[in-house]
Amino acid sequence: MNIQQQLEKKILVLDGAMGTMIQRYNLREEDFRGEFFNESKIDLKGNNDLLSLTRPDVIQEIHEQYLKAGADIIETNSFSGTSIAQSDYSLDHIAYQLNKASAKIAKKAANKFTKQDPQKPRFVAGAIGPTNKTASLSPDVSNPGYRAITFDQLKDAYKEQVRGLIDGGVDVLLVETVFDTLNAKAALYAIQELADETEKRIPIMVSGTITDASGRTLSGQTVEAFLISLSHVPILSIGFNCALGAKQLYPYVKTLSEQSNRFVSAYPNAGLPNEFGEYDQGPEAMAKEVSSYVEGNLVNILGGCCGTTPDHIQAMAEIVDGVTPRLLNKAEAIQ
Repeated sequence: MNIQQQLEKKILVLDGAMGTMIQRYNLREEDFRGEFFNESKIDLKGNNDLLSLTRPDVIQEIHEQYLKAGADIIETNSFSGTSIAQSDYSLDHIAYQLNKASAKIAKKAANKFTKQDPQKPRFVAGAIGPTNKTASLSPDVSNPGYRAITFDQLKDAYKEQVRGLIDGGVDVLLVETVFDTLNAKAALYAIQELADETEKRIPIMVSGTITDASGRTLSGQTVEAFLISLSHVPILSIGFNCALGAKQLYPYVKTLSEQSNRFVSAYPNAGLPNEFGEYDQGPEAMAKEVSSYVEGNLVNILGGCCGTTPDHIQAMAEIVDGVTPRLLNKAEAIQ
């Protein structure tokens, strides 16, 4: 059974934060270096994607905790898996290897749980983050025309990442935390170009980020503009994640749900960060807030971003259990 067939039957639960869970392990520099990168002259601690190579046991354990909590979809540990992001650590040359390894770990965990309960198939989403550069905005306030990256550079980096994720066995590609739609377009172009070359077409999910109460992405788009600007791409789902808690994100998800003819996803943060940048909202409080998404029939995919844990995901899984999913016109749905 493929992911679209499941989405037509039920609300699927996406996993929670990878970074939040990694922090619980109190890993040291040695864990990030492992035997592969012991000679690195740059500190590698904090490069969480690297753990797919140096501590795959930790990453698989986190995946399995989310699956045990009830997640239908788990994301690969590849949010910063492009050569662009990895160049900060002088590791741009391992991007393909990193993504393939991340996908294989997640797929192994998903297959394990699907085998235990074939009536609840588990899917792996290849996580494709926005990179640490933006194609639409200048990083130099005195030179607004300057760009730190070109569209083609982004496209090539994303293509390498996507190739690794597909070779590792992902079921769907997730272009997420989109703050600059031009970056997302580069990722989507890379996906389509690779699909044409390989004849392997993987379903695509897209999730943007509303940065603040303005209701816009960082590059200035409203919900409607974000939706329209991606309407030419045959995506499986569109939604929002990160930046805001469930309560603050609600009106934007509602607008998206009312106007989109695609499946809709939402995975907000566990509330807003406190003065120390930490997320205090517990599973019960967050579940109460996201219940409005379910009761309002706004979403097809529900999960958590920053600050969320398996306990948060379990609470969401209980809320959506047996609930009729948001329906869309089958003639307009992606085949």
